[in-house]
Amino acid sequence: MTETLDPMDQLKMDHQQLAQQLHAQAKAGGVELAGPNGLLNQLTANVLEPALDAEMDEHLGYEKHHVKGRNAGNSRNGRRVKTVLKEIGPVEIEVPRDTDASFGPQIVKKRQRRLTGVDEIILSPCEWPDHRRIGAHFDDVYGAN
Repeated sequence: MTETLDPMDQLKMDHQQLAQQLHAQAKAGGVELAGPNGLLNQLTANVLEPALDAEMDEHLGYEKHHVKGRNAGNSRNGRRVKTVLKEIGPVEIEVPRDTDASFGPQIVKKRQRRLTGVDEIILSPCEWPDHRRIGAHFDDVYGAN
């Protein structure tokens, strides 16, 4: 007799396996977990940058390379590197820019240098059992409805 796993239980197991694999690789290869080139800083950048890209999509009203963006006036204008301070040290992220300089990101605001609670934002959805709670969390973080 075989048991079927709930998809959310499977997702939680996948996250746990990923964490174990990352820890084993860090331990075997001498990879730093914290520090400027540490695994936690890379994870932070890999979560924040797509979130900033999504905010830019929302601001402009179209996704990158979409036809709606042609001759639309305001458009993407590259990225700039920004160093923010986190509990575990400085993290370099690339923040998208627009031609009108009217883009005001919410997850990492303009002129914001210190990130607090980012680990909570990044790691806590991995522990939640349902999509409703994840959606509610992002509503709280971004102030969306």
